[in-house]
Amino acid sequence: MKMLAPHDGPDIAPVDSAGELHGATLWLVVCGAAALVAAALGALACWIARRRNSLAHKLGPFAGGKRGPDKALVFQPPRRATAVRSPGSATHYLRKSPSPTAPAPPAASPPQPAPQPPLINPATTPSGGNSPHTPTAPTEPAPLSKELADANATEKVKTTEPENNDGRLGDLHFKLRYENEKNALVVSVVSCQGLPGREPAGPDPYVKLQLLPEKQHKVKTRVVRKTRCPVYDEDFTFYGIAPNQIAAITLHFVVLSFDRYSRDEIIGEVVSPLSTLQLQSGEAMALCREIQPRSLKMRSVGRGEVLVSLCWQPAAARLTVVLLKARNLPKMDVTGLADPYVKMYLLYNGQRIAKKKTHVKKRTLNPVFNESFVFEVPAAPNASLDHVSLELLVLDWDRVTKNEVIGRLELGSGGAGSARHHWREVQAAPRRQIADWHKLKE
Repeated sequence: MKMLAPHDGPDIAPVDSAGELHGATLWLVVCGAAALVAAALGALACWIARRRNSLAHKLGPFAGGKRGPDKALVFQPPRRATAVRSPGSATHYLRKSPSPTAPAPPAASPPQPAPQPPLINPATTPSGGNSPHTPTAPTEPAPLSKELADANATEKVKTTEPENNDGRLGDLHFKLRYENEKNALVVSVVSCQGLPGREPAGPDPYVKLQLLPEKQHKVKTRVVRKTRCPVYDEDFTFYGIAPNQIAAITLHFVVLSFDRYSRDEIIGEVVSPLSTLQLQSGEAMALCREIQPRSLKMRSVGRGEVLVSLCWQPAAARLTVVLLKARNLPKMDVTGLADPYVKMYLLYNGQRIAKKKTHVKKRTLNPVFNESFVFEVPAAPNASLDHVSLELLVLDWDRVTKNEVIGRLELGSGGAGSARHHWREVQAAPRRQIADWHKLKE
């Protein structure tokens, strides 16, 4: 009998019960996690659905859902525009309310409207059962909009400003106050009343102020548009003024009308010396002064004279002008001096074609210029002075505002007096310097 070897036949291994238990546990964990994820997704979907239903309930037809039978359409077709009609009339369009002072227009027979309930206006319905024949005060229909009410108010309320028919230039209101602690003089320009003006709407006034006699402190107010009664209420403080210096100070106000395209027009001036006033420390003193014309002083003393030398060179078509000096110029303030300079314009057929000017001579009424200028005359080589003229303006230089015109002079064939005689002498004697004095005009 043959014996089998121990290694013959299939190998039989015992079963590991711990490995099977580990695999089952893993599948249970995976299934639990999937169940939790599914529950979370289900809860999230329920919350989103409830949130959407809540928004749909709040927005109504604009939520994008289906329209119910009791909901209106989201977008309605536009209605045709119609004119707004007055509530008191069915046949007239809306218009401005009539003025209570204007005569009543003749009554017209309106067409018979269709039967409709009467419109009752509580503002115009008589109370107390009055008879329809009882006379009542005329009333205006209530406006339908704020714009119409503003238009009616603008039409009725008009600012009335006094006009000057007696030749007066108006009054200037200002206040003075001195502060001892700061050694400061406070000048308050309050307002002007009754200013004249060429335009119906009135001038564009402003006030220029300076302290005399030094002329170092110069200030000015803002421009108030289109009025004869401007209100400024502006304070100007001048420091470094000791109490013993107040008596020597003079306030010089100049009232001007602003012009955007040309030189500002001088309305008048006010001169107020402080020597006659008793200023108390910290107390304001209100003053009113009548505005005086600026030209009265110039008319009484004249506008001065200028010495001009001319030389005409026909071959070169050049006119040489030498401005030598001026004398007896008017004072541009009460106790101070002027700062004059001269502008010259060459005119050809009445049009300005060239411009020159001298230097400014400070603080003098008899300036010496000694400046030469050469003008090229057109239409060479047959140029002549028949269609040429020379215009001179003597101005007072000002650091703050526009420079003021002291006087003017026009030299040419169309001139008069000494200006015309001087021009003819220059034409008759070419290449010669001929000088002459000329009075300045307004």
